[in-house]
Amino acid sequence: MTTTAEAPARRAGAAPRRRTLARTRPEGAAAALVVLALLGAAIWAFSDLRLNLATIVDGLGNAADFAARTLPLDFPPIGELLGLAGQTLAIVVCATLVASLISVPVAVLAARNTTLGGAGRFGARVVIVVARAVPDVVLAIVFFRMFGFGGLTGVLAMGLHSVGMIGKLYADAIEQVDEGPRTAIRAAGGTRLQQLVSGVLPQVLPSFVATSLHRLDINLRVSVVLGFVGVGGLGQAIADSLRTLDYQRGMALASVVFLLCVLVEIVSGSIRQALLGVREERGRKPGVLAALTGRKLGVQVPVQRVAGLVSGDAGSYRNERSRPPISPQWTTARLRRTGYWLLTALIVAASIWGADISFAQFERAITNFGPTLALFWPPETGGILGELLAELLVTVQIALAATLIGAVLALPIGALAAANVAPSPAVAKFFRGVVLAVRGVPELVLAIVFVVITGLGAVAGAFALGVGSVGLLGKLVADSLEEVDRGREQALRATGANRLQVFFAATVPQAAPAFVAHVLYQLDTNLRAATLLGLVGAGGIGYYLLNASRVLEFGVVTTVLLLTFAVVMLVELLALWLRKVLHA
Repeated sequence: MTTTAEAPARRAGAAPRRRTLARTRPEGAAAALVVLALLGAAIWAFSDLRLNLATIVDGLGNAADFAARTLPLDFPPIGELLGLAGQTLAIVVCATLVASLISVPVAVLAARNTTLGGAGRFGARVVIVVARAVPDVVLAIVFFRMFGFGGLTGVLAMGLHSVGMIGKLYADAIEQVDEGPRTAIRAAGGTRLQQLVSGVLPQVLPSFVATSLHRLDINLRVSVVLGFVGVGGLGQAIADSLRTLDYQRGMALASVVFLLCVLVEIVSGSIRQALLGVREERGRKPGVLAALTGRKLGVQVPVQRVAGLVSGDAGSYRNERSRPPISPQWTTARLRRTGYWLLTALIVAASIWGADISFAQFERAITNFGPTLALFWPPETGGILGELLAELLVTVQIALAATLIGAVLALPIGALAAANVAPSPAVAKFFRGVVLAVRGVPELVLAIVFVVITGLGAVAGAFALGVGSVGLLGKLVADSLEEVDRGREQALRATGANRLQVFFAATVPQAAPAFVAHVLYQLDTNLRAATLLGLVGAGGIGYYLLNASRVLEFGVVTTVLLLTFAVVMLVELLALWLRKVLHA
């Protein structure tokens, strides 16, 4: 029964709800129109680029000739090969470490529940978005002018660019923590730093480590691209081999990169489980990290030590702090985790040494910092602004068409890789292996292969990115299908529905919003990758970027950067808005 005092309150609360619904419906309709517009643009790009199976069939002869020129593979001496692989891994590990260290304070400022204020949060979010939008190859060109050849250029280029992804996922993880321990520490008089160290970091540590390991895998593939602009290791060796048309050596080195990518993916998965105690938690709502890593992270928060604070017993907390700490027993699991921590520290130390980072290069960079930046400003067109805009449109077309190809291929492959959809566990494991194998091949290597098959141009770039999209998008699709509410599926099975009916009536509707978000993320990724594939003649504005840097027209490099940045930012903002509407 509603009292007289309650009635105005309910009426006051009803109006905002009606306004919210009124806002939500137009936003939902607008989001649907935008998604349809993107789909139409992707179909138009696919058609305008004249992508079809006939192109592939016609190029099979070229593929056979390429295979004849490639086989047998010519591997360098084992000592040289190990040296190149070690340098690549050292650069990648150091870059990921730099990005992770920078991302922690950036994420703390960017997270809604730990930021120091609105201005700080806005500034941190701007840093994250800008870091993602600036292509790593552009950063490599700038740092190459400052530091010259060597690992430091790759470390800084990959490291600063990785802050965009790592910082975002770190911030998302911080915003999803249980506020209970942090509130208890604050109630006991703990400072902001104590709340962060004792109440937040223990919860997000598994997410942080898993995110860094995932980025390590990405940076390993990126290192191949940066080899074309002077970063050492396997990437530079591949670039040198391809410039001299030594395909036997180039593809042999590319196969080594593939094996390293697969190995890193397997090892990082094992580390996540052994080092952090990762465990499956069925029925838990996944976050962004779970979508990217393919695992739900169960976090054991030490709330027992602050249990008394929840009831306001601050004295018991002070008494407990005065007691000597109780050390847990050295069980087999603890020994294994400690061993992994020590191994990680050893790998980091070896990587810093192996990346050949010299402090003399820093001194040189400080001296050349001002003159180097002056080379890139003001922006110049070099008299080819029309060509740059036309190639920018081609880059967008490549990204749209590649995303369409990737979505069409990834949806069935991802569905068969999902344990709750595949007809048998063996089928699910097989297609998980397919997804892993595709992820292990760098997009630049795929672009080289398709350039040989279809010739120079955007067709090669679109097919390369389309096939490459199956790796990440197929994994995300499989994870999203596995994370749906199984109750609806069981309810339909109880009524006699077959596997196909359960899939389309219960599984797909639940995962559909995640599908859209994953495709938008893939479009964002493909747009940046399409800029880089021009380095090997796969169409788009990347060719002009590399050519301008080679002939020292750095003002044109800045113009290309600004054009690319504007398009990437537009897609980023559109994707953020769509994700917000879909998850409202």
